[in-house]
Amino acid sequence: MLYYAFLFFLLAVVSGFLGFGGVAGAAASISQFLFVFFLIALVISVLANALRGRPPI
Repeated sequence: MLYYAFLFFLLAVVSGFLGFGGVAGAAASISQFLFVFFLIALVISVLANALRGRPPI
């Protein structure tokens, strides 16, 4: 899924460079949402492993 966030980021950069404002805005919004989603998932995963008492690998 991180691949899709990177893909939408590249799409936003390329379409912004070419002047397609609507497409760039949509792709930027999607990549921003995916970034925040994965950041929250990372925090939850770290907290869950810390509460279980498992050492980090």
